[in-house]
Amino acid sequence: MTDAVIHASDSDFDATVLQSDVPVLVDFWAPWCGPCKMIAPALDELAGDYAGRAKIVKIDVDQNQATALKYHVRSIPMLLLFKDGQVQGTQIGAVGKPQLAQLIDKAL
Repeated sequence: MTDAVIHASDSDFDATVLQSDVPVLVDFWAPWCGPCKMIAPALDELAGDYAGRAKIVKIDVDQNQATALKYHVRSIPMLLLFKDGQVQGTQIGAVGKPQLAQLIDKAL
């Protein structure tokens, strides 16, 4: 599957997310976070479902603390939906694929 989840970092966050020409759902996560692992399969599916229309990006908060601080990430998983470089929606905590799809659909 080519349209997989993209892994971003502090250094390429602006180019990957803020300058994207399609909406981007960013998952702030960490490898030790149980709920983060629970929503990973749904994010993988959404990356395929929305291929070409939206991007799914994951950013490890332990490795990329500057970006996590910038967006006030206090608990994970925290998902932010960006469109045109602006935050359009927020989802904190593990939710199902339908709720995440709804968040993306609002920006399309």
